[in-house]
Amino acid sequence: MVRTKLIAGNWKMNGDSRSIKQLMDGIKEQLDPAWQSEVLVCAPAVYLPLVVDFVGISGIKVGAQNLSQQAQGAFTGEISAAMLSDVGGQYVLVGHSERRSLYGENSKLVAEKFNAALTKGLIPVLCVGETLEEREAGTTMTVVKGQIDAVIEQYGIETLGQGVIAYEPVWAIGTGKTASPEQAQAVHADIRAHLAQFDAQIAHKTRILYGGSMNPTNAEQLLAQPDIDGGLIGGASLKAEQFIAICKAAG
Repeated sequence: MVRTKLIAGNWKMNGDSRSIKQLMDGIKEQLDPAWQSEVLVCAPAVYLPLVVDFVGISGIKVGAQNLSQQAQGAFTGEISAAMLSDVGGQYVLVGHSERRSLYGENSKLVAEKFNAALTKGLIPVLCVGETLEEREAGTTMTVVKGQIDAVIEQYGIETLGQGVIAYEPVWAIGTGKTASPEQAQAVHADIRAHLAQFDAQIAHKTRILYGGSMNPTNAEQLLAQPDIDGGLIGGASLKAEQFIAICKAAG
């Protein structure tokens, strides 16, 4: 089985109606139907219906950046999986490092969000990764395994296998730094080996994206690694030319 590569753009808290239309027009104009990889844009929730309209029949997938672990109720300001699905969402990020560090989301909560997404047909992208201090202390895989195991322990490996994993070294997000292809591959291979301890088939089929400042310059080398199945793209996803260049590298 060959894993289909996935290039996912995370727009974070950026854009307005006008700039999003320009961005989507630019991406669609340069999208090559011959590419085998899957393309995903994760937009701010308020713009999801607009993005779904802009996507049209292009085949681009649409995702959200966060969701509530609750199904419904008195949770002012929250957005449920059912709501995201209702307006055309197909994917959702869970546990992005900014959600963990800025908003105090722990791995138990992230696992609950992962499961909540699945209950409404959304594909969750589980973001995992270590800080610079943790990498220098040699605890990268201890941290990453703990973030993954939170899902497995609560819901099982079969549940985890229905989503996507994105390895995002926190020290390489928005800093201009990036792991070398060899460093990134080593962690991706370790993640897959860890999954294989629970279920070899799920380990083989699970897509693991690299999310540490992938850009047009380093994308080809990173995506050539055997266990890197795509990218979670931040800043470069806000510029059509750069995003398309990464998509092209994925082929």
